[in-house]
Amino acid sequence: MEKSSAIRNGGKDMWKDYSTGFIKKNRASSISVLVAAFISALFLSLLCGLFYNFWNYEVESVILEEGNWQGRITGAFEEDIVSEIENFANVKTAEINEDLSDGQTLVVDICFDDMRAVYHDMPLIAQQAGVPETSVSYHESLLSSYFINDPQDSTPPLLMAFYLFVLLLVSVSLILIIHNSFAVSMNARVHQFGIFSSIGATPGQIRTCLLQEAAILCVIPVLLGSFIGIALTFGAIQAVNVLADGIVGRHEATFIYHPLVFAITILASFLTVLISAWLPARKLSKMTPLEAIKNTGELQLKRRKKSRILALLFGTEGELAGNALKAQKKSLRTATLSLTLSFLGFALMLSFFTLSGISTNHTYFERYQNAWDVMATLEDTKIEDFAYTDEIHALADTDSIIYQKANAVCSVPVDSVSEEVKSLGGLEAIAESDVRIADGIYTIQAPIVIMDDSSFAMYCEQIGVSSTENGSVVLNRIWDNINSNFRYKEYVPFLSENQDTMILQSQGDTAATVTIPVLGFTQEPPVLREEYDNYALVQFVSLSTWEQIEETIGNAEPDTYIRILSEKERTLTELSTIEVELTNVLGHDISFEMENRVQEKLDNDAMLNGYKLVVGALCVLLAFIGIANVFSNTLGFIRQRKREFARYMSIGMTPEGMRKMFWIEALVIAGRPVLITLPITAVFVWLMITASYLNPMEFLAVAPIVPILLFIATLFGFVALAYYLGGKQILKCDLVEALRTDYMG
Repeated sequence: MEKSSAIRNGGKDMWKDYSTGFIKKNRASSISVLVAAFISALFLSLLCGLFYNFWNYEVESVILEEGNWQGRITGAFEEDIVSEIENFANVKTAEINEDLSDGQTLVVDICFDDMRAVYHDMPLIAQQAGVPETSVSYHESLLSSYFINDPQDSTPPLLMAFYLFVLLLVSVSLILIIHNSFAVSMNARVHQFGIFSSIGATPGQIRTCLLQEAAILCVIPVLLGSFIGIALTFGAIQAVNVLADGIVGRHEATFIYHPLVFAITILASFLTVLISAWLPARKLSKMTPLEAIKNTGELQLKRRKKSRILALLFGTEGELAGNALKAQKKSLRTATLSLTLSFLGFALMLSFFTLSGISTNHTYFERYQNAWDVMATLEDTKIEDFAYTDEIHALADTDSIIYQKANAVCSVPVDSVSEEVKSLGGLEAIAESDVRIADGIYTIQAPIVIMDDSSFAMYCEQIGVSSTENGSVVLNRIWDNINSNFRYKEYVPFLSENQDTMILQSQGDTAATVTIPVLGFTQEPPVLREEYDNYALVQFVSLSTWEQIEETIGNAEPDTYIRILSEKERTLTELSTIEVELTNVLGHDISFEMENRVQEKLDNDAMLNGYKLVVGALCVLLAFIGIANVFSNTLGFIRQRKREFARYMSIGMTPEGMRKMFWIEALVIAGRPVLITLPITAVFVWLMITASYLNPMEFLAVAPIVPILLFIATLFGFVALAYYLGGKQILKCDLVEALRTDYMG
C-alpha cells in the first residue's frame, strides 16, 4: 500500500530516478537506442542536405546557362508593353531581353509571384498583348526543377521527382531504425511495467517514464547527428568541387543549407522518437496488470503453423526456426521494411544512373561524334558582320560551316501535306498542338538556319540542288510518332513537294510575310551539331538570301556558330592545335566560347565518375542503414529468447542444433528483403527501359550486377554476424537459471 501511494504521489522524482537507474543498469540496450538515434539523424541530415544542395546546383546551372525567367513572350510590341504586363495579376517582374530583341521584335522575360500558375497565366498575357500563343515560350528546364510541368505534356521530365522518391524511401528506412530500437528495448520490459501497474502506476505515468527515457537518450544524439550530417554535406560539396575542378564550363558548387532542411531533419527525428516511445506505452495501457506480469518477454506464437518449406529443407530445426520467425513477425516487420527500402533505393539508384548513361551516350556522343570536332560560339555576333569566313575555310584538313539561327513560321495549305502524313491520320494527328489550322491553312514553325554562301553552295551540291539562285532548301520530313519512338525515330515526307515557294512569316508579327523560292526538298540536313524540332519545316538558306528577307522576318538569335570537322581522326592534342589556330583567326575583337569534342567527352566521363562516386557513397550509407537495423533488431530479440532455447536444450537439442536454427533464421531474415526487392527492381527497370525506349540488351550488357551482388553478400554477412554474436551470448549464459527466473535482462 505504501509503495502504491508512493508511486501515485511520488510521481516525477521517482520515475526520473527509475529512468536514470534503468539507463545506467542496461547500458547495452541504451547504447543501442543512442547509436540508432545518432545514425538515423546523421544520415537523414546528410541525405536531406545533399539533396537540397544538388537541387540548388541544378537551379543555379539552369539560370546561369538559360537566364532567370519563367515565361517569355515575343512580338512586335511597343516598349510600354512591359508596364502593361507588370500590371497583370501574379506577375512579379517583366523585362526586355536585350540579347534576344532586335529592332523589330521585342522579347519580354516574365517572372511570377506564384510560378505554378505560369501555364495558366501566359496564354492570358499573350491574348492581352494581342499575339498568338505560338509567341509564348516557357522555361521548362527551370520550371521542372520546381516540379512544375506543362499540364498538356503527357511525358513530363521525372528526374527530380525520381530523386525525391529515392530520398523518401531512404528517409523512411532511417526513421524506422529508431523505431525498431525502441520497440526491442520496450517489449522486453512489458513484464516489469506490469508489476508497476499492479501496485498503482497509471498508464499516464508509464508513458511519462518512457518519454523521459526517450528524451534523455535521444536529444543529444539527434542534435549531434544532425550537425555532423551538415558538416559531412559541406565536406561532400567541397570534395565534388575538387574532383570536378578541371571540367570546362562547370560553375563551382556552393554549399547552402536552408533552415527549413534542418527543421525537417530535427522534426522527423524527434517525431520518430516520440512515436517510438509512445507506441509501447499505449500497448501497455491496454494490458491488464495480470497480463503484463505473466508476460516474460519470451516470444509467443498465437497459432502454430507448419513451415513446410523450411521443414522440408532443414528438418526439425527449420520447423522451429519458422515458428520463431512467425512469433517475431510483427517485430521483424520493421527490420524487413527498413532493409527492403535500403536495398530498393540502392538498386534503383544504380539502375537509374546506368540507364541515364546509356541514354546520354545515345542522344549526344554517338549521335554527333561524326558531326563536329571543334565548335566556336561567337557571342552577340551577326553572321553578316563576321569578316573571317575565308580564313576559317582555309584551315588545313578541316571542313567548316559558319551559321546563325533565326525563328519564323510558315503558312502551308492543307492539300500540300504529303500522302504519307494523310495516311497517318493527318497533320493534326501527328503534331497535335504544334500546328494550328485556320481557313484551310496550316501555321507551322519554320526555324531558319543561315549558312555562309560557300558552305551553303557545298551543301546544295551534296544533295543535288542548284544554288545559283536565292531561296531555301526545305528539310522535308516529320517524325512518324505513330510507328516509331523518340529513341529510334523514323521520318516521313512532310509536304508533297509540288510547291515552288514558301510563305514565311515573322514569329512576332504574322502580318510581316515574305515569299521565298524553294530550291529543293531534302530529308538530309547539313552536318551540324543541331537538334531540329520534330514537327517543324526547317529552312536552310544562304547568307545572301537571308540579307534579302532579314528585315521582314527578323528574330535572329544573337550568336553565330562555327562548326569545324576534321577530315581525319584527331587526338586531343591535335584538336587543341585547331583551337589555337581558330583563336588566332578570331583575334581579340570577338567574344567567343570554344568547345572540343574529345575534351567534352573527357569532361562528361569525369562528371559521370563524380556521379558514380556520389552514388557509391550513398550506397555505402544505404548499406550502413540496413546493417544498423539488422544489429539493433537481431541482437535485441535474441536477448529475449533465453527461456526459449533453455527449453529446447531441456528436451535434448544440442548446441549444434541451436546454431543451425540461428543460421536458418539469419538466412530467412537476410533473404526476405532480397526476394522482395529483386522483382520490384526488375519491374521498375523494365518500366524505365520501356519509357526510354531502349533496347533491353543494352542495359543487360552494363547492368550493375556486381555492386548489387556485393550488397546482397554484405547483407547476408552482417545478419550472420549478428546472429553469431547473439547466439554466442546465449550459449555462454546459464540456461538452467533462465528457466527458473522471469528476469530476462
